[in-house]
Amino acid sequence: MKKVALTGNLGSGKSTVGEFFGKLGAVVIDADRVIHSFYRKGHPVLDEVVRLLGKGILDPEGNADRRKIADIVFKDPEKLSELERITHSALYRELESIYSRLPEDSVVFVEASLLIEKGTYRDYDFTVVVYAPYEVCRKRAIRRGMSEEDFLRRWKRQMPPEEKVKFADFVIDNSGTLEETLKQAEEVFLKIRRDP
Repeated sequence: MKKVALTGNLGSGKSTVGEFFGKLGAVVIDADRVIHSFYRKGHPVLDEVVRLLGKGILDPEGNADRRKIADIVFKDPEKLSELERITHSALYRELESIYSRLPEDSVVFVEASLLIEKGTYRDYDFTVVVYAPYEVCRKRAIRRGMSEEDFLRRWKRQMPPEEKVKFADFVIDNSGTLEETLKQAEEVFLKIRRDP
């Protein structure tokens, strides 16, 4: 099994690239989606998060309201780091469980924003960074409905993309057309699959 870290800054287009890898035959796991699944009513991870942040983070159905969580933790670095400890431990357990059910010859991409910042990219056989400059990322995120303030708050927690590419085995430049991006992704996928 080949495990690949797929990362890039907010608005860089890593989800688009991840979807394309999936079409090429890879198994793609979106770490954010896995973490969001922990925030459903009745999940033991949500119980831990409520103990940390209080019942005020719950919506009327008893699920976590991610906006309320963000409003609390982005103002309190200690709570943010404790929340990450809880959710990331659960994420790693879930990833191990997913790996154990996959065929041995699978190529698995785990898509997440902070793999390099957290140092966890070292747990993978390859690191693919999807690159786009700040202004392109900002416009994309705002076009998707994110506020300027929320974008800046999240961007500040990420390494500048020009630094991030230094950690990559492969860089996919997603500042041009979709066709150009997909052509690069296909080349990267073939190289990873062929690598002994």
